[in-house]
Amino acid sequence: MTVYKIIAADLWKAAEHDGVFAGARMDLQDGFIHLSTGRQVRRTAQLYFKRQDGLVLVAVDDASLGGALRYEPSRDGDLFPHLYGLLPTAAVLSVRPLPLGADGNHIFPADVD
Repeated sequence: MTVYKIIAADLWKAAEHDGVFAGARMDLQDGFIHLSTGRQVRRTAQLYFKRQDGLVLVAVDDASLGGALRYEPSRDGDLFPHLYGLLPTAAVLSVRPLPLGADGNHIFPADVD
């Protein structure tokens, strides 16, 4: 399954340089990297990233993350993917811009479900 991380483009660029992503501020505070499934990612964007420009959508192969990835109850009791460890850039399937629409919501690629 593919899981997703919404992140500032400049922060992701630094991760690509380092070969790993250690987490954004909220991830570091919570002790794991917050990820979303395709079904969850649009709502995550609405709740936590509305009207934020300069973001990218990082798609990751969840199987490549091994036992460090756990699906745990979160918003509305839904199981969200949480990564307890570093996210290796080698596990990334794609990195795409996440532009803003006129309504302040992000425009997602058609293949994200």
